[in-house]
Amino acid sequence: MALVLILQLLTLWPLCHADLTSTGSQESQGPSSPVFSVPPALYPKPWLGAQPAAIVTPGVNVTLRCQAPQPAWRFALFKSGEITPVLYRDVSMELAEFFLEEVTPAQGGCYHCCYRNPGWNLGVWSHPSDTLELLVTDQLPPPSLVALPGPVVAPDANVSLRCAGRLRGMSFALYRVGVAAPLQYRDSAEPWADFPLRGASAPGTYSCYYHTPSSPYVLSLRSEPLLISADGSGSLDYMQGNLVRLGLAGLVLISLGTLVVFDWRSQSCAQAVSGPEPQRTGHRCLAV
Repeated sequence: MALVLILQLLTLWPLCHADLTSTGSQESQGPSSPVFSVPPALYPKPWLGAQPAAIVTPGVNVTLRCQAPQPAWRFALFKSGEITPVLYRDVSMELAEFFLEEVTPAQGGCYHCCYRNPGWNLGVWSHPSDTLELLVTDQLPPPSLVALPGPVVAPDANVSLRCAGRLRGMSFALYRVGVAAPLQYRDSAEPWADFPLRGASAPGTYSCYYHTPSSPYVLSLRSEPLLISADGSGSLDYMQGNLVRLGLAGLVLISLGTLVVFDWRSQSCAQAVSGPEPQRTGHRCLAV
């Protein structure tokens, strides 16, 4: 039994890990020798996926599906950090399913799979699939929230709030302090999402979070609050405009007052000259 295990380690472990042997070493081997590294064109890698999702809460049943691009008869599932395969499946088709029941956080990690074809030489396995990260957690880490180009925005400009997590393919939600419902939703293939805001209505305090796009939903913690403030230059320009308008209004009032005084003095002088007995007043009138 120990000899069989050793033989499996010698054939499988170098094939399904990144440290594959070089092409030159393959060419030096005879056609009947075990091949530990093979050209991708002849032995293409499979695809590894997770159902219902690659991010789940503890206790959920997860199925890892290894899809080969051609008929195979044996599949092997590996987990990073472990030498021996986690599971084997002998199936005469292109698909093998590996069942993980009621997963725990300890079962989370990076997985990949390999397959064998019955027509291949002994010891020949496919290249490993791309790594699949299985995350088993009750809550995702909080995202960061930043303003682009900055947290100070002019009334006639726009600002974009970027909510950035650590995982791709998540759904994001933006909240504003004082408003119960989310302002915007975004589904993103990247580990971030951008929320555009108009500058006139942007000032306020915001936060965001993200979650898995489908059930079973796993939510993140809220981000730290971000304060968006209005640009002071716009307010200063508005104040200066008001001062100019007030100054012009004052000049108009002074001009009107001056005209009223001159008119009153003219009428007073006319009455003094045309009267029967001119009286001395404090005003000097021109001789007529």
